[in-house]
Order: sequence, then structure tokens, then C-alpha cells
Amino acid sequence: MQQLLKRIHFSLRMLHRYRHALAKIYHSSPRHLRLDKISIATLKLKGVAVLVLDFDGVLAAHGEPEPAEELEPWLQACINRLGPKQVFVLSNKPLESRIAYFKRHYPGVRCIVDVKKKPYPDGLQKIIALSGQPAEAVMLVDDRLLTGALAACIAQVSVTYITHPIVLLSKRPVSELFFMTLRFWERRLISLYSRL
Repeated sequence: MQQLLKRIHFSLRMLHRYRHALAKIYHSSPRHLRLDKISIATLKLKGVAVLVLDFDGVLAAHGEPEPAEELEPWLQACINRLGPKQVFVLSNKPLESRIAYFKRHYPGVRCIVDVKKKPYPDGLQKIIALSGQPAEAVMLVDDRLLTGALAACIAQVSVTYITHPIVLLSKRPVSELFFMTLRFWERRLISLYSRL
């Protein structure tokens, strides 16, 4: 509980500092953007050499042990284009089943564990060190403004904000509704706070 309260306090302090950057990310993001709508060729043209993927909401619905089946072709194309060692998974829930899945199906893709949860920038800083690439060559894809996008602002890496996350209400209605509500209030808070 103490760790959660510390993380919330850190998030609020960093929200104040990066409120304009977060508002820009939110307002400039295409509506209904899902992972498979991101052009891998365009990422390369923008100088992205390292792609960091959140799991819940981005690769799969909350709590799922593996990526959504319909995203597999996109994920494979991304790995083929960037190379497996330049693709990372950074989730606040690095479940063993997810790590095992990537080891089995996408060897070389690294799941980052044993770091502070986003919005702390530790995971992104670890990825920068592991990849040997500068921060400006790294892009995070995340569906949360006050965790992933905020961590990206702090670590000075680019971010693609997923505005149409994967949701599976029929399987986990309580957790999905909780995160839908969180996303809604994040957007409202950033819109209001950025005017200050």
C-alpha cells in the first residue's frame, strides 16, 4: 500500500511538471488508434530503432496471458523490421505466463522485470541501456497517460498513445471497467490541468 501511495504522489508531482507535454500527446493522438494501425515503416522513417510495448490494453485485454491473436502478424512484422533485440515489453504486470510466451514464440524480445512500475522511468532507462540506442531512438506504445506516457516524458523518449485499447468486458468486466474509468479520468484531468 505504501508503494502505491508513493507512486501516486510521484505521478501527481510529475503530472504538474509534464502537464503540457501530456496534453500535447493526448490532443495530437489519432482517435481509435490500435497497435495494428501503427505503420512500422513510418516508425523507421521517424528514426525509431527501439520499440517498447505495454501489454494490458496494447497487446491484449487486461489480465490476458498472451497477445491478442489478431495482433500476431503486426508483432511479427515489427520484429522482422526492427530485429527481436530492439523490441521490448514493459508492463506494470510482468506476469510469468507472458514472459514465458515471448520466450517461446518471440525469442530475443525482452520483457523488462525488476524495475519500478510506470510512471517511474526506470524501465525505459534500462531499455535505453540494454539497446545501446539514444533516448530519441526509443518509442513507447502505451494506452495510459499517467503511467506510460508520463514515464516516456520523464525518460525523454517518444510515445504513441493508444486511444482505442483492447478491452474484453465479457471476460473481466470489473477490471476492464476500472481501467476504462481510469483512462477517462486521466484524459479529463490532463485536459483541465494543462490549462493552468
